[in-house]
Amino acid sequence: MRKSLPSFMLALCLGWALPIAAQTPCPSFSVVVNTPEDELMLALNGAEKPEDQIAALDKFAQAHPDSKFMPCVNEYYTSTYLKMNNLDKAIEYGEKDVAANYADLNLTVNLLKAYVNAGKATEASFDLIGKAPELIKTETSVSRPAKATDEEWQKMQQENAELAKQDHAFMEYALFQLLPHVTDPKKRIQSLDAFSKGYPDTPNGPQLNFQYFMAYEMAGDAAKADDYGEKAIAADPNNVEALNLVAYDYALARRINLDKAAAYAKRVLTLAPARKKPDGVSDDQFKAQQNSQLGMAHFVVGYTNLLKAGKSHRAGPAIQEFKTASELLNANPQMQGQALYFLGYAYEDVYPANHHAAAEALTRAASLNNPMQAQARDLLAKVRAAR
Repeated sequence: MRKSLPSFMLALCLGWALPIAAQTPCPSFSVVVNTPEDELMLALNGAEKPEDQIAALDKFAQAHPDSKFMPCVNEYYTSTYLKMNNLDKAIEYGEKDVAANYADLNLTVNLLKAYVNAGKATEASFDLIGKAPELIKTETSVSRPAKATDEEWQKMQQENAELAKQDHAFMEYALFQLLPHVTDPKKRIQSLDAFSKGYPDTPNGPQLNFQYFMAYEMAGDAAKADDYGEKAIAADPNNVEALNLVAYDYALARRINLDKAAAYAKRVLTLAPARKKPDGVSDDQFKAQQNSQLGMAHFVVGYTNLLKAGKSHRAGPAIQEFKTASELLNANPQMQGQALYFLGYAYEDVYPANHHAAAEALTRAASLNNPMQAQARDLLAKVRAAR
């Protein structure tokens, strides 16, 4: 029977922060001098702290609740609360504009940032991504100024094309950050299909195929999962996350291709230590992510070694891999528990059996919440009886 990848495996791969080009707030609004709107904008631009900007927005909203300028006020609330990391408030005001059918690119980007940072993968968040291409097209398309030279016009076109490219990349980033929070595989697939259709000129083959792989794994569709997993690796042979998850699938989830699983995992052991730390990521975060990938790869290699040893009871290589994996997977108790269970199993399988080491590993495995916890307890009881 086919077993799909467990949810804790599918949640391992979140991307890093992505820079995004600055957008123009409220592009459809104009402000007349010496009006309440002008006074508000002067206060916002002159404020030294976000709290001062919120105070200015509160003052205007209380005095002019029916102003046609309120969608822009809500947009500034959204961006300001986002700067303050008050994500609930940022989402609250952004959604007011969405409910009123107001949208522009700046609002869309800031509201998506709030959804991403809050881990809220709502239908509204995916709707924003789906509607963004038209906004990007509108706000990055310009008419040629009458006095612009050919060189100036070409430069303007290039700059706007680059802005559009960055905006598309951000929407893709937002999609891939939100998807891990979606537990329904059908909704994941629908979101990926909608993105593929709405962004035909912004294909990230490796990442898109990788997300399809995980979605079809969750859905239990082996054929499509395998197809997309291999596509992801073919498009980017250095995709550590894809290599690890496909290797785990081939080895532990389904036991269909131990040789390929071992090859992919060993590739991770070469690639992961050479990865460069992305900008905006702390040393501790990067080290934890690196250890998780390395630990998973050692675990898969150990498992394939254990199965290949078979009746020879030559479990020495597997034991070393499981020991290394269990040390590296400290931050992931569900994976660490599995590594410790198989470490204990391998100590029992080797000839002569090492009951003491097996009991030690199995005791730790039984104490962790992991898929092999019950098996660890059962095997531990047998080991203790045999000592």
